[in-house]
Amino acid sequence: MTAPTDGRVAATRRGVHDRLMQLPPGEPPDFRPQRTLRLRVEFVRQLKRRRTQIAFGLLLLLPILIATAFKVGGGAGADAPGLVTLANNGATNFALFAEFASVGFLLVVVVALFCGDTVASEASWASLRYLLAQPVPRNRLLRQKLIVAAALSVAANVLLPLWSVVVGGVFFGWAPARSPLGATFTGGESAARLAIVVAFVCGQMLLVASLAFLLSVSVDNPLGAVGGAVLLVVVSNILDQITALDPYRKVLPTHWNYSWLDALQTPIVWDDMLRGTGLVLIYASVFLTVAWLRFDRKDVTS
Repeated sequence: MTAPTDGRVAATRRGVHDRLMQLPPGEPPDFRPQRTLRLRVEFVRQLKRRRTQIAFGLLLLLPILIATAFKVGGGAGADAPGLVTLANNGATNFALFAEFASVGFLLVVVVALFCGDTVASEASWASLRYLLAQPVPRNRLLRQKLIVAAALSVAANVLLPLWSVVVGGVFFGWAPARSPLGATFTGGESAARLAIVVAFVCGQMLLVASLAFLLSVSVDNPLGAVGGAVLLVVVSNILDQITALDPYRKVLPTHWNYSWLDALQTPIVWDDMLRGTGLVLIYASVFLTVAWLRFDRKDVTS
């Protein structure tokens, strides 16, 4: 190994050149694809990013702001929707309201941020081609990026209701949950119903995650990937409000987003939640398949 002819010293780490010199002449260094872009490294890297910290900070701040607003304002009016009037009825009801208020936009933005920014940001930093040149296999890069982004998305969807339970308990007490339909649940039933709601919402956010991930591998601008996913979800929500589109609006990806309200009935009605989950799985499978095929054939030059 020779030094550069222009007088500069090649950057290296202590001992790297010595280990390379011990290899037999002509034998390349041992390469193990499974040791590239490890999950732990990617997790730490994403957690240290400012956008991740701001997103989780906002999720922690929102329930406090809502609870303070209820305390200052004295609760919702009698003509407000059911979950709003029951929001200050205890910890679980407050968590259900926080979920109801966030699932239509805030959680969509957070999931789109984690999944839409993950690959596009590497392209915008001009580091994507260097990751592939290490070399990190393309399938492994997408898989590791998607696992970390999905884990952060699930963490955000779980953090909001759990933290809302704590905030609601501190502000409004620990009374059992009440359904807008008049049913009252025990503590165990309240926890079970809230768990069903969180699980269903996480499943519905798979649509946002897969769509944002598809856009992330398609563009070099993170804002385009995140904004594109949010915009398409908003358009779907708008079209879903047009009842004249029946029965075609039932295939819109966001049509069944609020089917989790059926978990508050006695007994639980599963039909719409199962339909919504099945539809999202179909959309997500298509989006992720297209993302993989597109990235596998893409000429990464940025």
